[in-house]
Amino acid sequence: MVEAVAGFLRYLKVERNASALTIKSYREDLDSLLEYLVATLGSVPHPSELTPLELRDYVAALHEAGYAETSISRRLASLRSFFKYAQRNKLVRDNPAKPLRNPRKRRKLPHFLTTQQIGTLLNTPPANEAFGLRDRAILETMYSAGLRVSELVGMNDEDVDFKQGLLRVRGKGKKERLAPLGTYACRALKRWLNVRRLSRKSGKRGLSPVFVNKYGDRITTRSIGRMLEKYLKLSGLDLRTSPHTLRHSFATHLLDRGADIRSVQELLGHKSLVTTQIYTHLSTANLRSVYEKAHPRSQTKAKISSSQVIKPADSLS
Repeated sequence: MVEAVAGFLRYLKVERNASALTIKSYREDLDSLLEYLVATLGSVPHPSELTPLELRDYVAALHEAGYAETSISRRLASLRSFFKYAQRNKLVRDNPAKPLRNPRKRRKLPHFLTTQQIGTLLNTPPANEAFGLRDRAILETMYSAGLRVSELVGMNDEDVDFKQGLLRVRGKGKKERLAPLGTYACRALKRWLNVRRLSRKSGKRGLSPVFVNKYGDRITTRSIGRMLEKYLKLSGLDLRTSPHTLRHSFATHLLDRGADIRSVQELLGHKSLVTTQIYTHLSTANLRSVYEKAHPRSQTKAKISSSQVIKPADSLS
């Protein structure tokens, strides 16, 4: 087994031209397995003697040791690659790591802003400066349409339909969708477009980008990140907030106010409903409100009269 691991690492370096960091990661992952085998079996067996059950026990030991799901998945990937190499070199007949499944990743609830915090942020850019108007329009549009920052920077003049209040969005995989624009976003966009000045070199193939920098070039995602950070500091909001937080807030606020999840999926441009379901979390207060309105024996539904209250006896007879 030790010789097989050494041969695998040489194969990565010579034939696969893997980087030193990649080889180091594989070595650490495989050394971890070797240490486990010595500790549990007393020695390191031949690769052909290892079974899926023994590897599953190793994965269980990693879970018990508190390893993160991502770390365990990486070690499983290393094992699969190693035993695949061992198969090609006739060291094993079957890949014992192939049946093992990666642990399911825990999905963290996305960070989002409350409606009050959103209002504070959107009102922070100065309304008496050209680029203050631009920044207001950027923030309003991202929140109003639930855009990814890449979708926002790709907007062109012909994508905006003020009459219908719609925006044509080019999402992931070059898929297009129509997104509604609210009154506030339309107003902010119009004010910005009235003061915008495009240079001759702006856009490609005659396209006019909606949002430009001071040189007239299409604004970049990095510039939007820096712009948002500036307004977060000015408004005193959580600095963990990113441009994508506006998209999280968009979805959360729609669902909290009764929008159905299928509609939110379409508005976000998600291919799978599973991706959208992360937004179905509700605040504790909202959950309590729903419970009190819906449950037949909640405090607001079941008003207990004084005659229904069982009083303790004054004394025992």
